[in-house]
Amino acid sequence: MAENRHKELGLSDETVLEMYETMLLARRIDERMWLLNRSGKIPFVISCQGQEAAQVGAAFALDRNKDYVLPYYRDLGVVLTFGMTPKELMLSGFAKAEDPNSGGRQMPGHFGQKKNRIVTGSSPVTTQVPHAVGIALAGKMENKDLVTFVTFGEGSSNQGDFHEGANFAGVHKLPVIFMCENNKYAISVPIEKQLACEKVSDRAIGYGMPSVTVDGNNPLDVYRAVKEAAERGRRGEGPTLIEAVSYRLTAHSSDDDDRSYRSPDEVAEAKTKDSIITFGAYLKETGIMNDELEKEINDRVMKIVNEATDYAENAPYADAEDALKYVYGNE
Repeated sequence: MAENRHKELGLSDETVLEMYETMLLARRIDERMWLLNRSGKIPFVISCQGQEAAQVGAAFALDRNKDYVLPYYRDLGVVLTFGMTPKELMLSGFAKAEDPNSGGRQMPGHFGQKKNRIVTGSSPVTTQVPHAVGIALAGKMENKDLVTFVTFGEGSSNQGDFHEGANFAGVHKLPVIFMCENNKYAISVPIEKQLACEKVSDRAIGYGMPSVTVDGNNPLDVYRAVKEAAERGRRGEGPTLIEAVSYRLTAHSSDDDDRSYRSPDEVAEAKTKDSIITFGAYLKETGIMNDELEKEINDRVMKIVNEATDYAENAPYADAEDALKYVYGNE
């Protein structure tokens, strides 16, 4: 990372510190959820660890008052940036009645919150891509100044939903940002067994849109790419495909054992490029953060995570009859 590179992007010292704190908050929430899962308190975790820089860098480049995000299940960094709170995420983890995503019906990672323009996804992967395209079409038809931002893994880029959505957006020049969070593994399948082309971004030419592959461990690289894509979309120049390359630092989920398909040495090597460490080092090199401020940020984040955990653990579960709510309507 270049000296004071954030200034070249028009980002203030305060903003990049906020980006770092949001990345750290996502990491600490995720780590806490693993502990809760392993202690039998929450049933499932699907992790963001290793992908926080891409998520937060991208979300900071969008307009949180106008744009719509259609996140995939790992996107803690995106939804935190767009206004979902740690308490709400913990309520989802514990499947409590107050969970704003689904009232405790869905497993964690099915984010949805109307007031913050976070559009809910579903368990079948990639279904959020055509939805993002549809919202962008509606926005264009209504002459609204908005872009839609949709994320997915590189495994999802092999699904029909991605190709149909990308083709439709390209034909109609819709303001959609497709961001593939390439974490190298579709559950247990490494990328070299998923794609015949070298990069996910190579696929964009087939849909008449520009593309770029960026370092997903560098939030400033991702910020620049998404900012440029958003500006293109707002000018009516159509969609963009961004590939943010990082690495999944955990197993696919709390139900997966990644030791069966990748070596501990490979994971250890990836951890040396962890964005929490490298972006923290950048902030120190540029004089924005020192050890004292780093500790202050971490202490503040841990206090938030602890309070969110305590609240959610003690919150009530939904009544059994609430399972029928919204199925055929609601009184």
